[in-house]
Amino acid sequence: MKLQRYYVAGIALTATLALTACGSDNTDSPAGDASVAPGSCTAGQLTAQGSSAQKNAMDEWIKTYQGQCADTKIGYEGTGSGAGIQAFIAGTADFVGSDSALKEEEQPQADAKCPGGQALNLPMVIGPIAVVYNLDGVDNLQLSSPTLAKIFSGKITKWNDPAIAADNSGAKLPDTTIASVHRSDESGTTDNFTKYLSKTAEADWTLGNAKAWKAPGGTGAAKSDGVTTAVKSTAGSISYVELSYAENSDLKKAKIKNGAGEYTELTGESAGKTIAGAKVAGTGDDLKLDIDYATTEPGAYPIVLVTYEIACSKGSAKAAAIKGFLTYTSSTAGQSALGDLGYAPLPEAVRSKVEASVAKIS
Repeated sequence: MKLQRYYVAGIALTATLALTACGSDNTDSPAGDASVAPGSCTAGQLTAQGSSAQKNAMDEWIKTYQGQCADTKIGYEGTGSGAGIQAFIAGTADFVGSDSALKEEEQPQADAKCPGGQALNLPMVIGPIAVVYNLDGVDNLQLSSPTLAKIFSGKITKWNDPAIAADNSGAKLPDTTIASVHRSDESGTTDNFTKYLSKTAEADWTLGNAKAWKAPGGTGAAKSDGVTTAVKSTAGSISYVELSYAENSDLKKAKIKNGAGEYTELTGESAGKTIAGAKVAGTGDDLKLDIDYATTEPGAYPIVLVTYEIACSKGSAKAAAIKGFLTYTSSTAGQSALGDLGYAPLPEAVRSKVEASVAKIS
């Protein structure tokens, strides 16, 4: 696994962000002090599932937490964000991970599982979405959102299409058929990727956003691992996947044109600049974020997702164990584990809000 130490430095630049209220597979030890805070260990057994995007982070967190809190047992399955939310609503998961906050129609169903409280959206992992491709001879691909929309909607079928050529002045593009790959399961990654397209390329992407892929054509692959495997094994392919999976699979990543007109490489710093424009759209202890995908901030990489842990503020029979574990994941120590896993630690302005919300779980 490639180490992503530049992430910590990049996201550190966003530590003073002002988020307003208006609005695995890795088994290496994490970098820095990942000690569990005294008093956060609570006996119990937790069953969790959901976002495959955060699974590597969750595996590392669970390993560290259980290593220091022997009386707590936590199981997490990367079933996908949609499956996770349904499990929470069905009462078969104690908390879940989702790459999108609860939708308006899902919130009351989730709240019903929290007697006397509400289901909270707690941002826990920043996972930028990389546009990955497998095209021999093309190492520095650049793409604008209208071009991406046309590729994934099937309007562009060849790699030497004039629209792609216009984004890549002087590049030698082959007359190769494009093999687009998308998630076949319901996924918050798909929801965030299509939300980016719908907000930045309205004329070329008319399908809106959803966890389920709606565009015709292309090939579906299950979960993040399936997407990376499909791209790596298919010449001429293109897809979208969380940066940690792109790095782990050593896939090429395209530079994406932002609202300032720049083709931007995906780095910790560039992703952090987009998170800098986020606002807290939730109320009270709910911390749902509103991300500006059309950011005009110079140097910002615009396609990012935030994985939320969805948990009851009150009413869960396992509230103490949930609170103990999420106290660790939202702590400075817990977040310090993410930099080496291909994720981005939460900026302090966000982390402190999450930590405060978790502290109120009862």
